Amino acid sequence: MHLLIVDDEPIIRKGLVKMAELYPFEFAGIHTAANGAAALEIIREHEIDLVFTDIRMPKMDGLELCRIIHEQYSHIPCIVISGFGDFSYAQKCLFYGVKHYLLKPVTAPDLHEVLADFMKNRVKGFVALSDCVDVIEQMEQLVWNLEEDRLRTLIGEWKQNCLSSGMNLLQLRQLIKECMGLLLKRLQARGLPVKNEWEDKRCVSKDQLFEEMQTRLGDIMEKLLQQRSGTYKNLLDEVKTYIDTHLAEEITLDEVAEMAGFTPTYFSSMFKKMTNETFVKYRIKKRMEKAQQLLAIPHIRIVDVAAKVGYEDYPHFTKMFKKTTGCSPSEYRQQLGIK
Repeated sequence: MHLLIVDDEPIIRKGLVKMAELYPFEFAGIHTAANGAAALEIIREHEIDLVFTDIRMPKMDGLELCRIIHEQYSHIPCIVISGFGDFSYAQKCLFYGVKHYLLKPVTAPDLHEVLADFMKNRVKGFVALSDCVDVIEQMEQLVWNLEEDRLRTLIGEWKQNCLSSGMNLLQLRQLIKECMGLLLKRLQARGLPVKNEWEDKRCVSKDQLFEEMQTRLGDIMEKLLQQRSGTYKNLLDEVKTYIDTHLAEEITLDEVAEMAGFTPTYFSSMFKKMTNETFVKYRIKKRMEKAQQLLAIPHIRIVDVAAKVGYEDYPHFTKMFKKTTGCSPSEYRQQLGIK
């Protein structure tokens, strides 16, 4: 936990630091600043958890500092330190989410009471990494199978669960960092050349954290696809040839996936990634291309063309042909000069 103390009087800053050091909790860092401008620089460089700030300071006063923190770093609570004469002025900070005031001169019990209250509330909404193992395992499998749509849905559902737990931005940032660390390790164990690093410094909202997560995993899937493309290109060509030569049959995605040696879900995802269209759309496109070739042969009846490309239901064939080409089979023949 990182604490930031902001006051333009060196003696008061040192005194507050000593009081904080006496609190029965070991802080990861206690930072100090002489004004609001310097405080913002520290906030940008460090993951500050709590700010104690004076009101009247040069360059940038405490009120302006609280306003900026409220707008740009809403996860950081602020405690205002004010003299008796500044109390009414300090009350303006209510608009910026400030809930605690310390009246000068500040004593150790005063400071420790506020810290205790903060630590108590900080535990609210806590979600342990162990509670997310199932989600991480699902993410790992979806990344491995290149199921980007399902991964996006899963992250959206997990996002709602995290937000409903009441976690603040700091807690959520730490949880996602831990989850991503575990997920990247699991992907490395599968042989993926991914760096076990997670950077989220540019994220200043909860939504941005999840967006960054989605982007990072999307990049990993793109690299995974490129890695596999060379290996699966010949196999994909064989699959497409099989589909092209069996247009009259009702072959299913499951059957083709089994022939290729993949699970249906993985095969579907790989097929779409490498052809930019689904298995079903590809087959329809090929059927309609074959139908156009057959319709160009005058002695073949249209109903027979439909059967040769896998449509026993003639009205359905007509509907699909018109949807694909913009005209009916008979109109297509007329355009070719065939009656």
